[in-house]
Amino acid sequence: MARMYARRRGTSSSVRPYRKEAPEWSNTDVAEIEKIIVDLRKDGMSSSQIGLALRDRYGVPDVKLATGKRVTEILREKGLESEIPEDLRNLMQKALGIRKHLAENKKDVHNTRQLQITESKVRRLVRYYVGSGRMPKGWTYKPETAEILLSR
Repeated sequence: MARMYARRRGTSSSVRPYRKEAPEWSNTDVAEIEKIIVDLRKDGMSSSQIGLALRDRYGVPDVKLATGKRVTEILREKGLESEIPEDLRNLMQKALGIRKHLAENKKDVHNTRQLQITESKVRRLVRYYVGSGRMPKGWTYKPETAEILLSR
């Protein structure tokens, strides 16, 4: 199947091994893992950074296999989930960076197109999160207020 914003097909990539239970060498103490997740979140890490830290420093290859819940579910239970989902926040930061670049380089037509693509991805993701109830009804992306939202 072709990609939406490119005229080519996707490329195959590596896939994690299929497992139904955590490997025996991994750390599977649920209470300890949840405590580490909460501590890392309070240090300011995002959920993907928490997953990488658990994998690299604490020997937890897959949080869902070890605890039965995803990192964001654990953070939601503890009341530490961010109001803007991480993937949406990253796309908004990318669009903001492109806008700053275009303010200095007005003739950069390639990045003008890239800004259009990125902001349409943001709007599509917002529509998904509003429809699924993760974000409030009527929430829309406005480039003028994006910097204020991201600074929180």
